[in-house]
Amino acid sequence: MIKQIFNGIQAYFSAVSLLNKLKLWRYFAVPIIIGFVLGIFILFSAYGLSDNLGSYISSIWGFAWGKETVTSISYFIAGLIILALGIVIFKHVLMAIIAPFMSPISEKIEQHLTGNIANKGTGIKAQTSALARGIRLNLRNLIVEILWIIPLFIFSFIPLIGFVFLIFIFLIQAYYAGFGNMDYTLERYFSYRESVAFVRKNRGIAIGNGIVFMFILLIPFIGILIVLPLSVVASTTETLKALHDEKTKENRL
Repeated sequence: MIKQIFNGIQAYFSAVSLLNKLKLWRYFAVPIIIGFVLGIFILFSAYGLSDNLGSYISSIWGFAWGKETVTSISYFIAGLIILALGIVIFKHVLMAIIAPFMSPISEKIEQHLTGNIANKGTGIKAQTSALARGIRLNLRNLIVEILWIIPLFIFSFIPLIGFVFLIFIFLIQAYYAGFGNMDYTLERYFSYRESVAFVRKNRGIAIGNGIVFMFILLIPFIGILIVLPLSVVASTTETLKALHDEKTKENRL
């Protein structure tokens, strides 16, 4: 798995050259606009909600002494909670909405690299199918991810070892980000359940792709603009390699 993680990370280094070579940047215009608008909406929503949550947490403290300290800590904790949930929700909502745009781009990359393609079409029916699958997959991943993050976030306040749980939270977010990126390719080969099983088997690729995805996403303003082109290209190239390796193993058997 460690090798797959490094491969998933290294794939980003060749993503820019492939984007330029195939002139794919223009295909990301609409998804980038969607991502930017969605990001701004969630950012302002999170800002307002963090104040409300902070006030609610501080109100639990019913004593006069230490009220200011508790209030400050409450707002800080509320900010962290809203930030973490905001990133999770933004990531999955965005991936679900842009699925109809990403799948054709993945097809173009596959056609360039292999000469073959498992084409599912580009009409309304194909786009609707991609959107429906994207919503189903990302809703499932969103629920599972939140169920993991909540207890880990609580454990992160344990003195001395709390930071370890923050690392786990980051890796879980990375895994599901990479998961979504990989599925833009896998949808042409596997059913929903088969895709989930394939990513579990190759979770290193998902984690590696997602690690860079998360770091880029955290870059103010620019991150939202470049994260989609780079992550989709990087995930497509590594997913195709994994598919080829699996097919080779099957042929040997």
